[in-house]
Amino acid sequence: MDFNMKKLASDAGIFFTRAMQFTEEKFGQAEKTELDAHFENLLARADSTKNWTEKILRQTEVLLQPNPSARVEEFLYEKLDRKVPSRVTNGELLAQYMAEAASELGPTTPYGKTLTKVADAEKHLGAAERDFIHTASINFLTPLRNFLEGDWKTISKERRLLQNRRLDLDACKARLKKAKAAEAKATTMPDFQETRPRNYILSASASALWNDEVDKAEQELRVAQTEFDRQAEVTRLLLEGISSTHVNHLRCLHEFIESQTTYYAQCYRHMLDLQKQLGRFPGTFVGTTEPASPPLSSTSPTTAAATMPVGPPVAGLAPPGEAALRLEEVAPPASGTRKARVLYDYEAADSSELALLADELITVYSLPGMDPDWLIGERGNKKGKVPVTYLELLS
Repeated sequence: MDFNMKKLASDAGIFFTRAMQFTEEKFGQAEKTELDAHFENLLARADSTKNWTEKILRQTEVLLQPNPSARVEEFLYEKLDRKVPSRVTNGELLAQYMAEAASELGPTTPYGKTLTKVADAEKHLGAAERDFIHTASINFLTPLRNFLEGDWKTISKERRLLQNRRLDLDACKARLKKAKAAEAKATTMPDFQETRPRNYILSASASALWNDEVDKAEQELRVAQTEFDRQAEVTRLLLEGISSTHVNHLRCLHEFIESQTTYYAQCYRHMLDLQKQLGRFPGTFVGTTEPASPPLSSTSPTTAAATMPVGPPVAGLAPPGEAALRLEEVAPPASGTRKARVLYDYEAADSSELALLADELITVYSLPGMDPDWLIGERGNKKGKVPVTYLELLS
């Protein structure tokens, strides 16, 4: 019990000394040991890394899960070391509603068929979103969170310890300075004619006492300096490790971008397939079998015909009722052909389109009157329409 009380009293004394030193520094009444410029730069770099990592982590969590209630729930499950329950994505929920609507409204009607196809596409989009969230959480969010909850806590702990060692060092410097000043005052030779011998003896005794106090203060200063230097080196090594943290976060950022690219590429392919499927259903976008009334316009038929672009018809682009020119009979223009690299595999919807394989090179060109989203592609003796979004134009 006596040992505990002594330790408690010692800790209280150290805390009081540090508090006094810190207060005097704030009021400019005590000197403060300054760290070198390189060390200060390391501290500023570490603080900046920590602050921006927190912001990136929070905003990425918002990107992956916009619902704040769901984020709070996932946070609580993680703190309780429990598995986060599987949650249906918005796309999957929409797919479920559309499938049920198609079943109830009539799966054989044009509207029902479209709902079924869209529901299937939304289901695939929801599954792709789920995979993206899972991959991004493991490859990007987890390393950032580990840095904040692991490495940064260690750095903060060592920085606080370094701050305490600096306060102890500066307190020892102040104590030694006061002891030397008191020793110098006590060793001043008294005037024997005006000073009693008894006072002279007391002055000599006080000088000896202050000499012992100076020796003690110097010893404490050496110990404090050693502990401060050792702690400064430990903290410096941890701060220099921030460079390794940046390298690790860079690798995680590349993985995040890769997973995000894969996710959006999957979404694009699913929606493109859906668009092709919807185009194959007759009357998909028609709510009635009756012909729609032509829009009212003040332009005369002659004027309208004069303003329409004129060009050779292309297979799949010819107006209804006119014979479409076969693509084999279409000659490429004398100038304007370009090379293009195929980005993704593409399955031709009909004989007028050209099937594509990823990374192959083809020759493409446009004809007057063509849809700007399509080009004519040639590969050997094969020719057909190709979507521009699947190509990377080279020259």
